[in-house]
Amino acid sequence: MRNKKNKFNNVLFAIIFLGLFGVFISCKNDKKEKEKIKIGNYEPSKKGISSVQDFRMKPYPNTEEGRLAEYGEKIITETYKYFLNEDGSNINNELACASCHVKAGIQAYGIPFVGLTKLFPTYTGREDKISTLEDRINGCFERSMSGKAIDDESEEMRAIVAYMDHLSQDVTVTGKRIEGQLTPDLAVLPDRAADLDKGAEVFDMHCAVCHMKDGKGMRKPDSDKGYLYPPLQGENTFNDGAGMHRMLTAAKFIKSNMPTGTTYKDPVLTDEEAYDVAAYINSFDRPHKENRDKDYPDLSKKPKDAPFPPYYDESVPAEQYKYGPFNWEYK
Repeated sequence: MRNKKNKFNNVLFAIIFLGLFGVFISCKNDKKEKEKIKIGNYEPSKKGISSVQDFRMKPYPNTEEGRLAEYGEKIITETYKYFLNEDGSNINNELACASCHVKAGIQAYGIPFVGLTKLFPTYTGREDKISTLEDRINGCFERSMSGKAIDDESEEMRAIVAYMDHLSQDVTVTGKRIEGQLTPDLAVLPDRAADLDKGAEVFDMHCAVCHMKDGKGMRKPDSDKGYLYPPLQGENTFNDGAGMHRMLTAAKFIKSNMPTGTTYKDPVLTDEEAYDVAAYINSFDRPHKENRDKDYPDLSKKPKDAPFPPYYDESVPAEQYKYGPFNWEYK
């Protein structure tokens, strides 16, 4: 009788133990799942990557570099909060770096930051020199943010670079771009000038719901600064020296990333719609970048859609550099 009782107790103990062990494992897995959610539904990659499409976000390490990288992400997503004049006005416009760099620079073909610290320093045609990553970042501050360059040694610059380095740590390719860094060319480049009227129709149908019909963006509802959806014209948008003011650059970005939620694998707009709406957007008023004529010292490297003089081929009408067609051959 005692043996049966002991056997029963042993079985009962085993059942209770297995139940508690299952609860423990379940809680542990729940904790892991919550950690995944906390860092953006991305599981850390175990192997090196050579494409932005394979990128997986990792949590920030509990180090000074990790603290800087986390601060850098905040600057990227709310840039307008961190660069102010003494009177409290913005040194730059009220865009954020993430206004153009989709999902704070982690989306393939959305102008990502992944891999950039493995690419720079590199040659840039606009300056006709070997540029550092800090040079390139300051190019954005002066053009897309329509403001002033920041000190290379400032905490903010170090934080931005640390964030980019955090995103690039698993990239195995050095000295060249990886797949997904550049936006794909239009599959078929229209052999005509852009049609601004058709561009306006595309804008009204697909863009105005976020960027507003006047193109001046949608403010954040809980803040007096910053935008939920950025302005595409007016004093708070990119200036006429920014890359996005080049029509083909804008068209490629729009095709692969717009409207919001679009990916290069599943575009909403056709090549012709992206082409026309990019031209329409770049017909808007925007701030002027001083000394644009100093860009591209070697004019043979100046892109055909850079819509400002001096031009490599002065026989091509200035309007064609802005709106196309872009199918001519340089003399």
